[in-house]
Amino acid sequence: MLKTMDERGELGGPARALQAAGAVLSVLGERLAGGEPGNLAAQLPVELAGALPAKGAGEAFGIDEFDRRVAEREGGRCPPERAHRHAIAVLTTVLESVSAGERDDVAAQLPVEFEDFLPPGTLLHWRGGTTGGSSTNGGPPS
Repeated sequence: MLKTMDERGELGGPARALQAAGAVLSVLGERLAGGEPGNLAAQLPVELAGALPAKGAGEAFGIDEFDRRVAEREGGRCPPERAHRHAIAVLTTVLESVSAGERDDVAAQLPVEFEDFLPPGTLLHWRGGTTGGSSTNGGPPS
């Protein structure tokens, strides 16, 4: 899985892929609500699962803030634009490796602006809806 992430994101080898994956998944864990981070972690290898909390805070932030947080966790040499490419490489790889149901559960908590992070064909229940989402998690409007 790390090799695929590295190839997709030109991360600089397995060690850098693991660092990028940790940064991306920890930020995703803040964005997801309830037990979803733990559910996702249960389907990942141990070295990746540890970056996700058992419970997520469901913080409602957009893609720019997601990229900024990933860049910050990757260190000062990583601008947000590069962090965005890393997030695409990590999340598409991770979400391709889990069950379709889990992939859809993660997607259901993300606003449409996060679509680049999802593997092609991932169900977006609210396609064509607003990106604002609900006030609690930014997912599909209630």
